[in-house]
Amino acid sequence: MQTVEQLEEFMTNPSAALVEDMKKIDGDILILGIAGKMGPTLAKMAKRAAMEAGIEKRIIGAARFSNKELKEELEQAGIETITCDLLDEAQLAQLPNVNNVIFMAGYKFGTVNNEHVTWAMNTYMPGRVADKYKNSNIVVFSSGNIYPFSPVTASNCSEDIVPEPVGEYAMSTLGRERIFTNFSNRFHTKMLMFRLNYANELRYGVLLEIAKSVYNGEPVDVTMGSVNVIWQGDANEYAIRSLLHCESPVKILNVTGPETLSVRWLANQFAKRFNKEAKIVGEEQPTALINTAYQAHKLFGYPRVTLEQMLDLVANWVQADGETINKPTHFQERKGAF
Repeated sequence: MQTVEQLEEFMTNPSAALVEDMKKIDGDILILGIAGKMGPTLAKMAKRAAMEAGIEKRIIGAARFSNKELKEELEQAGIETITCDLLDEAQLAQLPNVNNVIFMAGYKFGTVNNEHVTWAMNTYMPGRVADKYKNSNIVVFSSGNIYPFSPVTASNCSEDIVPEPVGEYAMSTLGRERIFTNFSNRFHTKMLMFRLNYANELRYGVLLEIAKSVYNGEPVDVTMGSVNVIWQGDANEYAIRSLLHCESPVKILNVTGPETLSVRWLANQFAKRFNKEAKIVGEEQPTALINTAYQAHKLFGYPRVTLEQMLDLVANWVQADGETINKPTHFQERKGAF
């Protein structure tokens, strides 16, 4: 895999299970916040699945679209686009009413010294969306960051663990969940909280950051000693299929890969592939932000792209100097300062 086109073709290829589920999803799909890191490939996968299923289904994406080229790219893929500031009441009111909403809008990086925007985006705006789409199925993207730090050697951070968010981003993300849950309880709106930990592709993600550090001879900090990862294509597929599992009261679903991974081990795995030595700094702490996703695996099966495949793909991409997105994950952050 050497080009972005090849990468996106691979990432947006729907599984047979997704194609079958797409036939069961009643009505059109609106993706709010489509212009983020995951939205474009999620939308393209959904469109391809509908086409392979042989059904007419509108896939609609709304965002501010500061990148006009992305808007055109999505339209060429058959996705309807709407330029919309979701914080603007008039613009939000003009969005079409649909049966299915995937809510991906939010604010994380830049929270420090800009906390008011974070809370407006992550809690106020979700309330306006929940009110407008009270009669729809809603999959709400959330984060494993809302959980407490868990013991690495005996982690069982499942969906019933009580959240203990650290920092304003994580607190406002839990706030998003609470606001949506309020509307679900009030109007019996069927929802699913999609608590995702570290989607990865070749242009960004935890694996890319570790691989680049090893390849460039830069130190890898192992203080946050363990992580969970999942291939972005698999996370996107889980999100689309989750539209069939929305419930009221709200269903909560952790989404990540099946392994708890040592950051030191990952660095050494890339070092072997690059024939280099990993430079390790720091000392592993006994706890980390990790979660357990066996419910998602029970519903949707294990991710199609395995850990070994991800390691090989990322290593080859780094060696080929493939295109990257300059959006660090800050997975090392232990104080919630984003």
